[in-house]
Amino acid sequence: MSNYREIAQKIRSHATSDGDGVKIQRVAGFNNSRFSPFLMVDELKSDQRADYVGGFPPHPHRGIETLTYMLKGHFQHRDHMGNVGELKSGGAQWMAAGRGVIHSEMPIMEDGDLHGFQIWINQPARDKMKPAQYFDFQPEMITENQTEQAGLVRVLAGSLTANGQALQGPLDKTGVPLTVADWRAESGKQLELATPAQFNVMLYVYQGRITLAGSEAKQGEMVLLSKGELVDLNALEQSGVLVFIGEPIDEPVVHYGPFVMNSMEEIEQTIQDYSSGVFETY
Repeated sequence: MSNYREIAQKIRSHATSDGDGVKIQRVAGFNNSRFSPFLMVDELKSDQRADYVGGFPPHPHRGIETLTYMLKGHFQHRDHMGNVGELKSGGAQWMAAGRGVIHSEMPIMEDGDLHGFQIWINQPARDKMKPAQYFDFQPEMITENQTEQAGLVRVLAGSLTANGQALQGPLDKTGVPLTVADWRAESGKQLELATPAQFNVMLYVYQGRITLAGSEAKQGEMVLLSKGELVDLNALEQSGVLVFIGEPIDEPVVHYGPFVMNSMEEIEQTIQDYSSGVFETY
């Protein structure tokens, strides 16, 4: 019989700032094997313009993918390769930094409110020096499934089997197989997920409270799950949950600011490449 995953670890998000003083809630797991292939999740949420108006001016990345998902508010992406994209409420954008990219993400006001997420995903060593890629998808491109039993499931990346139904998101370019989805449910809704036994699974509760195998998780908590094949989620109140499922990358992780490589020597080379202008030639 298939076994159900349980909560193995809880990580509470913590307040910090990034970019030009943008206030965020962060959960990081750079050297946590249960987190892989994901590295970090930042939640941007404010109704105060001053908390995010400075945005994220031009800055570099190497060795990671970023997936940015907005529930409310707009961001404009620009990068040194000439890509320009406007991320709208309900939409998402993905970037694979590979060998190097310089980009900016600046807010575009919408009723003064902003609520979204930036997810850092590790790239396997084979991809860390490949050319950068960019892809954005507007709200209507995201796969949605609404049922009386489960509420609303939105699949951004990869595939998801939810209450027996197979769903495929628009993003399938990631370096390792993974799924990112958004579950929104009223009290009493139930969602069962079938997951590959060898993949890691974690959930970030951005609204409300849920139960999982008899344990509760609440707003602001990332829960990392045990091994298993099934996940049974129940909403205790109006809730919102990001679902992360992915194939672990069993490689060393060395993190320095916006760079994630496999050794300190590679980090030092990356810093030298950026400082000498090599990134701008890609």
